Amino acid sequence: MDILSLTIFILAFGGMVIIHEFGHYIAARWCDIEVEEFGIGLPTPGAITLFTWKGTRFTLNWLPLGGFVRPKGENDPTVQGGLAAAKPWKRLVVLVAGPLMNLITAFLIYTFIVSRVGAYDINKVLITSVAPESPAAQAGLQGGDIFITADGQTIQNFEDLSAVIGSNQDTPVTMLVDRNGQQVELTATPKLDKGAGRPMIGVSLSVPHRENVSFIESFRWGATYTYKNMYALVSLPAQLIRGNLAPEQSRLIGLKGIYDIMEFSVQQGVEASESAPASQPFDWFIPPLELIAALSISLGIFNLFPFPALDGGRIIFVLPELIFRRRVPAQFENLVHGLGMTVLLLFMIYVNVMDFINPVVIP
Repeated sequence: MDILSLTIFILAFGGMVIIHEFGHYIAARWCDIEVEEFGIGLPTPGAITLFTWKGTRFTLNWLPLGGFVRPKGENDPTVQGGLAAAKPWKRLVVLVAGPLMNLITAFLIYTFIVSRVGAYDINKVLITSVAPESPAAQAGLQGGDIFITADGQTIQNFEDLSAVIGSNQDTPVTMLVDRNGQQVELTATPKLDKGAGRPMIGVSLSVPHRENVSFIESFRWGATYTYKNMYALVSLPAQLIRGNLAPEQSRLIGLKGIYDIMEFSVQQGVEASESAPASQPFDWFIPPLELIAALSISLGIFNLFPFPALDGGRIIFVLPELIFRRRVPAQFENLVHGLGMTVLLLFMIYVNVMDFINPVVIP
């Protein structure tokens, strides 16, 4: 086990959860909701109290992953000054603040990455190489070509291109590409690749890269990357239904799967930095940072899902009170969240066990 990867994994995973909980904390304080404890690590007996500030105990727990916030009266609306007794808009602010902090963190990470290595235009698809005697080579496609359209459809990402190629096996597809600023129209016929099990044209793909990005532009690109990742996650079910993604490309992973990918990204970063020319040095921590940003977005979006016990599930119970001025009985809400937490824990156990039975395959 790589010590560097393990250290980054613990700090990154724990940091993402702590940032999430810190969002809940600062929102609760802003809404005048008392917070009894802010814990670093998973709740364990015998926690060490680091200090107390404005009535909140800041504790260090023995299991180092993550953190938690314990608001006063979290599930009891009869406790004055507590979360459950607060006005619905205040509860909504507190619930949204955690996921929002994860999304803001991802935005800042992407902005930093762009400021260091430039921007990758993720709205375009670039051909980096063409396999000899492939359908792409026979059509005249070249490395450096950027797809504009295929079969009349605008190509803005890998999924767009994959969908066109996958649905046109042995059928000529007209493609419009940008070649050094000139538009070139070519026709390629996708052929079944027996190894991959799907039609292909024989190209390696990437996205165009811009090295010189201004400070202001880096914020715009950071916002673009964050939005694109959010959209990709939200649209994942639709992509699966349409067949644009294979099920193995969208499987859920647990702690071991995340660690395996983290280890790969660290190795990738170290190798890239060692082989980078002196004129274009590469920071080894860029690939792990990209992964941390993606995971932070995943944590934020996942917590907004309308499932009981998650922030999104709790938001669902706040909405009727905001809209109809009628509150769902606290006993019923607590029962639903309790059952949801049980299902969620069982599901997470299953996902983590599957990481060992069927380890994630890293391309």
